[in-house]
Amino acid sequence: MSWTPEIAMIAALLIPLAGGVFVGLLGKYPNLREGATLTAAVLLALNVAYLVSVTGARPELIYEIGSTGLSFGLKLEPLGALFAAVASGLWIVNSLYSIGYMRGNKEKHQTRFFVFFTIAIACAMGVALASNLLTMFLFYEALTLSTYPLVAHKGDDKARRGAAIYLAILLGTSIGLLLPAIIATQFIAGSTDFTVGGLLNGEASPLVASVLLVLFAFGIGKAALMPVHPWLPNAMVAPTPVSALLHAVAVVKAGVFAILKVSTYIFGPELIESAPASDWLAWIAAISIVLASIIAMSSNNLKRRLAFSTVSQLSYVTLGAMIAAPLALLGAALQIVMHAWGKITLFMCAGAIYTASKKTEISDMRGLGRLMPWTFGAFAVGAFAIIGLPPFGGMWPKLYLMMGAASTGQLALIGALILSSILNVAYLLPIPGRGFFDPAPKEALKQRGPLLVVLPPVMTAAGVTVLFFLIGPLTEFLAPVFGVEL
Repeated sequence: MSWTPEIAMIAALLIPLAGGVFVGLLGKYPNLREGATLTAAVLLALNVAYLVSVTGARPELIYEIGSTGLSFGLKLEPLGALFAAVASGLWIVNSLYSIGYMRGNKEKHQTRFFVFFTIAIACAMGVALASNLLTMFLFYEALTLSTYPLVAHKGDDKARRGAAIYLAILLGTSIGLLLPAIIATQFIAGSTDFTVGGLLNGEASPLVASVLLVLFAFGIGKAALMPVHPWLPNAMVAPTPVSALLHAVAVVKAGVFAILKVSTYIFGPELIESAPASDWLAWIAAISIVLASIIAMSSNNLKRRLAFSTVSQLSYVTLGAMIAAPLALLGAALQIVMHAWGKITLFMCAGAIYTASKKTEISDMRGLGRLMPWTFGAFAVGAFAIIGLPPFGGMWPKLYLMMGAASTGQLALIGALILSSILNVAYLLPIPGRGFFDPAPKEALKQRGPLLVVLPPVMTAAGVTVLFFLIGPLTEFLAPVFGVEL
């Protein structure tokens, strides 16, 4: 039997789930269990690489649900292929890191941890390959439920409270706002299929489009647009590999991916531009970018600072979607990639610092860079990428977003992006700066961190540098989706 795109799409769901089964069966044998995790991660990445290579064929698998007019289906298109490639590629690195972190910190219930991790990745693949809103919604909800045990992993009162907030906000927004928006879309257009040019374009008036746009923007709570963002900092009670999953690999990327896909294939740029709500949603995104950065700057806990940094950086995607100019949409898509690699680097460095020193507060990390140069060096590179400095990949999204805003005459939004970069400098660079240039602490570290905790952030730091030079192939791959002329 030949390996076809249709088989590969199904395999993208089944490979991580099969990996989870083997992880569960091999739970008493840690080396074999973690070998199963890594094998599944590598196989998924290879499978997705094949899917990326055949994206132009636009394969699809559709199952009609009786005579309801609804369907469940998978379809390969460039945005979905991009998200799948990011999630599957970083799963390999995060799996290596998770092994080192969970062992280095002697975490309990490691088998359960790895099983739910595989389920979450499978759900992320489903979101990436969904052919319509109904399919995306089902996988989106499954992703929320499968990551709840990961957020609550430690099992103490703080973890249970954080996980309860996580679940309440994400389920509340999706059931209370996103689901009604999907039902309304089905009623208006007679379908929920992702359609080139926008399913609702020509079907909904600007006023109706505005109402739906608001429902989608806040109903997709994983995009963490203020004020539906509190689940994200509260989820920081989870082990650091989970934080990396939430902020870089699956959850928040599923949110902003959904925002971008809905904007592109359900509304279409023309309808968004005509909808009055798009202007003030763009301003809410801009305010979220700046305000979250200010909160990050005032946070002494490293993971909390990075969490609010993520709230800020995610709003770049929503901003690009609401501007709706081709270059802004391209910048939003690139932000999904570049932020994933930069932010996972920062979170893995935070976990490496904790594993070696048990320090979580930034004020206690002065001079640690002298003892952990690879970790703090990787953190500096990740910070440069988030700020948007060359030669690191994070420069490109900001550039294209600014160009998109300029093309529509929204110069004030460019100011918000510039101010955000200045605030990024203020809350990120002092961490490696003080780590390297302040005197080393008097107490010696008991360990510098296991190799599997230190090596992965170094790898992703190298990745954000490589991505800077891959901008040509990336833009060529995405340009047709947004009508960008190269």
